[in-house]
Amino acid sequence: MTSRPIVFSGGPILTMADPLRVEAMTIMDDRIIVVGSLEDCRTVAGADRVEHDLAGRTLIPGFVDAHCHPLMLGQTQSWLDVSPAVAPSIPALIARLKDQARRLPPGVPLRAFGYDYRRLDERRHPRARDLDQAATDREIYVMNVSGHGGSINSFGLVAHGITAATPDPRGGEIGRYPDRTPNGLLWDAACDLLTGDDGVKIGNHGPNIHLPELPDVAARLLDHALDQFLKAGITTVVDAQVSRREAEAYIAARDLGRLPVRVNMLVISALLDEVLQLGLVGRLGDERLAFTGIKLYADGALGGLTAYFPDGYVSEPDNHGVLYHEPDEFRALVSRAHRAGLQTGTHAQSPTAIGMVIDALDAAQREWPRPDMRHAIEHCGLPSDDEIARMARAGIVPVSQPQHHRSFGDGVARTVGDVLTQRLNPIGLYARAGMPIVLSSDAPVAVPRPLEAVQAAVDRQTVGGAVLGGAELRIDVLTALRGYTIGGAYRAHREKVIGSLEPGKFADLAMLAADPLSVPVAELGSIEVEETWIAGRPSSGLQ
Repeated sequence: MTSRPIVFSGGPILTMADPLRVEAMTIMDDRIIVVGSLEDCRTVAGADRVEHDLAGRTLIPGFVDAHCHPLMLGQTQSWLDVSPAVAPSIPALIARLKDQARRLPPGVPLRAFGYDYRRLDERRHPRARDLDQAATDREIYVMNVSGHGGSINSFGLVAHGITAATPDPRGGEIGRYPDRTPNGLLWDAACDLLTGDDGVKIGNHGPNIHLPELPDVAARLLDHALDQFLKAGITTVVDAQVSRREAEAYIAARDLGRLPVRVNMLVISALLDEVLQLGLVGRLGDERLAFTGIKLYADGALGGLTAYFPDGYVSEPDNHGVLYHEPDEFRALVSRAHRAGLQTGTHAQSPTAIGMVIDALDAAQREWPRPDMRHAIEHCGLPSDDEIARMARAGIVPVSQPQHHRSFGDGVARTVGDVLTQRLNPIGLYARAGMPIVLSSDAPVAVPRPLEAVQAAVDRQTVGGAVLGGAELRIDVLTALRGYTIGGAYRAHREKVIGSLEPGKFADLAMLAADPLSVPVAELGSIEVEETWIAGRPSSGLQ
């Protein structure tokens, strides 16, 4: 049955297109049919229309989160919170773990998320001996806020068979005491050791964020996470690391009619052979759930000090971080994906890692020219000026997370040095080079709050009050808003159907309590999202 046309008016309408501001908009079923004057919108809608009064609220396109991990968000939010706000020191962290252990049934593993050692009083990671103070009769795993690893207690080391004889896996590291005994720290590819005999294994293709859950539990966690995206006005996401765990959860949700946002899946490169054997050489799916490309890793995380710096970190000169693949091996992976027509998104943070990605993409394009691939570098935290210029020439898309420099910039300065940190997430330089601006959350590393990310991209201020870099590194509010709407759509090759309020596009909408182009920059992050619509219908969530 065809629904009645709906005319929106009575508040600012920001299209993210040309013209930017319009008086009204009409939708019919799941599509936008006209934007412009109120008179024109009413005429097209006809006498049987429904009038939707914005009552002063601002209407914008639904946000597009171009890099996030929804199931991981739901899972880690079910764990104990040990973020700096509630656990500023190792004793405080242990106290929280001990209290939680008392509440759990005997033998049930205790998992926690969110510590940032750079903001702990001790300026070090918690180790097995620390965690043993909380419990010795169950596994305790505390994941670093980066998601690239963490610390496990002695019980957990024994349970997973991690001993002094266990070799460091390629692309990962097992932390050790001076006598080579494991100290509980597991980074990047070493996280494979935690998923069990039947769990997801990805080898040296990335940090294993795929800790198993029973299907009904995974469904609840995914529901919880997707509700948060909806409440933040996010109507489309790019899941930037999909294994069978995520795919199974999404397919089950889709089949039950419980997938309230549009999901684009980047499958981890450990599965590239399977993807190519199945003939998945392009987008496959529908407008609610689709496979869209391949996720790769070049190096590790700044938060775990596993991003690759061949000369070492300022704070730890003997620590060089992790390079997941040697350049030739990485080039071969990229070439296979590109040759098949698959868009890639590669995690790279350090200048060396970013350069390796650009080299591989350049080589693939020279060998197999393909127009408009929009290969992406995920995070792309510390590119050099030359690398930015090369990316612009090659059409490579940087996918940025401004909340990272907001939350972690102070800590990054202590580990890589203040000079380099001033350039962290140089979004303004991307804009000045004519590159597409694409913003995202990387949830659960940051909560999915697009307007908080917009503010961080504009003011470049850290939680400690420092302002990173000069004016050339900042962008204006409109550019940032476009980066979280039409920019994200462009990154996903979906700009023809989402990302702006234009006729023919899906009626994916967010209604804001205030006009982000009219409030002081310091108030951007506190603007409330009052309604989210997807496909022409208001979302009531799943809970």
